[in-house]
Amino acid sequence: MEKINLGRHEYYTNRELSWLAFNERVLGEARDKSIPLFERLKFLSITASNLDEFFMIRVASLKDMVNAGYQKKDLAGMTPEKQLNAIQEKTHEQVNLQYSTLNRSLLPQLSSNGITFITAHEDLNETQKDYVDHFFMENVYPVLTPMAVDSSRPFPLLRNKSLNIGALLKNKKKDAVEFAAVQVPSGLDRIVQIPDDEKTVLILLEEIIERNMQKLFLNYDIICAHPFRIMRNADLTIEEDEAADLLKEIEKQIKKRQWGEVIRLEVEENADKRLLKILRKELDIKEESIYRISGPLDLTFLMKLYGLHGFDHLKKSAHQPVLPLEFQTEGSIFEKISEHDILLHHPYEDFTPVLRFIREASLDPDVLAIKQTLYRVSGNSPIIAALAEAAENGKQVCVLVELKARFDEENNIVWARKLEQAGCHVIYGLVGLKTHCKITLVVRKEEDGIKRYVHLGTGNYNDATAKLYTDIGLLTCAEPIGEDATAVFNMLSGYSEPLQWNRLVLAPLWLKDRFLELIKREEDNALAGKPSGIIAKVNSLCDKDIIEALYKASMAGVKIRLIVRGICCLKVGLEGISENISVRSIVGDFLEHSRIFYFENAGASEVYCASADWMPRNLERRVEIMFPIEEESLKERVIGILDALLKDNAKARILTGDGEYVRVDKRGKSRLCAQEYFCAEAKEKNKGRKELSRRVFIPEEASE
Repeated sequence: MEKINLGRHEYYTNRELSWLAFNERVLGEARDKSIPLFERLKFLSITASNLDEFFMIRVASLKDMVNAGYQKKDLAGMTPEKQLNAIQEKTHEQVNLQYSTLNRSLLPQLSSNGITFITAHEDLNETQKDYVDHFFMENVYPVLTPMAVDSSRPFPLLRNKSLNIGALLKNKKKDAVEFAAVQVPSGLDRIVQIPDDEKTVLILLEEIIERNMQKLFLNYDIICAHPFRIMRNADLTIEEDEAADLLKEIEKQIKKRQWGEVIRLEVEENADKRLLKILRKELDIKEESIYRISGPLDLTFLMKLYGLHGFDHLKKSAHQPVLPLEFQTEGSIFEKISEHDILLHHPYEDFTPVLRFIREASLDPDVLAIKQTLYRVSGNSPIIAALAEAAENGKQVCVLVELKARFDEENNIVWARKLEQAGCHVIYGLVGLKTHCKITLVVRKEEDGIKRYVHLGTGNYNDATAKLYTDIGLLTCAEPIGEDATAVFNMLSGYSEPLQWNRLVLAPLWLKDRFLELIKREEDNALAGKPSGIIAKVNSLCDKDIIEALYKASMAGVKIRLIVRGICCLKVGLEGISENISVRSIVGDFLEHSRIFYFENAGASEVYCASADWMPRNLERRVEIMFPIEEESLKERVIGILDALLKDNAKARILTGDGEYVRVDKRGKSRLCAQEYFCAEAKEKNKGRKELSRRVFIPEEASE
């Protein structure tokens, strides 16, 4: 083992290209003809939204590096410039595939199901033209602001992600050609339904505006008009050490996000070359960053299409989260937690117990204090309301609101101020670190003294995403965890770190070291001939030290099964290195978000859940928590979750030695979709019926 240099670039996959491969797996769901039509539209919308964020943050960051002359290579040996070139090539391919899927498959299927989507206003019939023209004058024209460009009017400032229509105009009194732009109002519905007795007819707002452009420029002839959309660098640069007020500094940076460097231009495929030349010059954008689109720009509008009424037969029936048995009877939530630890598996099980935990604590006269971390919360959060009420009821409420949660900064600033106004003690975390852990501590006065109740989770305190993301939550009053929870909040609010910890493992203090110790223990066990094995479920795996440790364990004979939803920089099938490692990714109706870790430990298995992925940012630059699942029945349950995920042969893709993800070969095997299994299991179990079959733990013939 010592002779192999595990730092060689060819042993790793580039992080950004691995992310693009993940988005391609999401696109694969949009292309899957076995999936109901509206679900496919939803997945196509998600791929577009994903790409937007990828460009605004990851591509923007690489561009900054190139502009600064940064030449350092990544894990896979690629400089920032080389990464950018590879990304642009791959992204152009992916965008072409998006629109091929839309134009050749999804739009024709919509039509065959009674939905006519008019993608070009030239295709309107006379009756439809009359309707959209009247609609334009009544509903759209008063909102629009035409922006001409000439010597006295400079090129307009265009907001990030805004959809605009660019036009070339010819003055009726002069011979000069001028440029003008109109922003498509984001406050109006982008999808407009045209009345029709026989079918559903839809058209996009920009097509209606484009058809009526002449009414905005009465003294000009319209030579051409084409929609275009820009993407700007939205990566905030915050000098926390120099910021007198972090909240105000972030507010200032958010405003700058709208006007960052243009990093991507989307324009209609047949756009006039003269118009495109003006856009290129004014936006200072290179050819490789221009995306010529053969269809409507910004496919995120397809998510709105998913909400069309009357087409339930084109959707999957939505799973209704089930209330766990423990909460179907009367009684205080604190009494229930005192009886035994409670494990929650979202979204199969309802998020209501977590809301109830905080709500009941806010009203209970015996509760003295509530302390909680908030990373992302919903727009109308019942948790915020409960915390505010608790403070108004005289309880000590301490809330850490992470202001630097990307794209939730504005939302979190609003909540922070609301909580402060209610009398809560609000803190913004530690300088230089994001607080990403999910923990709530309730301190309660009881007959036998002070008792601490704790909720720990892998997901955010967001009642909306709790219906869409798979996560694990633990409610416990175990004293060792209660002590650790107190220490966490003392550390966050007062920089006070205890001399020792009981059960919780924190980043950036020693979580990474703990992971490396646990992996090394399995390596040592394998070399000693003892039972060994690792199963890890994470969103991303790109930490070099973790990957090297996994390679070494594999070389020692440890069987390692990884369930990695997104980025995976580890390579499988490397001769003499990773032959004992398998990687699978599951993309399904719910976003796989939970982080679960299993270590065989010579037969005395250990199971942990965490808020952290195996990424440098999680392990080194964030406050994260890993917590053990110790109660035997709950441990068995979590192992059963891993078991089902490893047997999934419906939604799982397996990483191959050549870096491709392929669907599981399920010939001769019964179909198993883990997410569907968990939905059925929750319904059966929480009706009080016998549990569905459990742990046939990781058989050798597992589905990969």
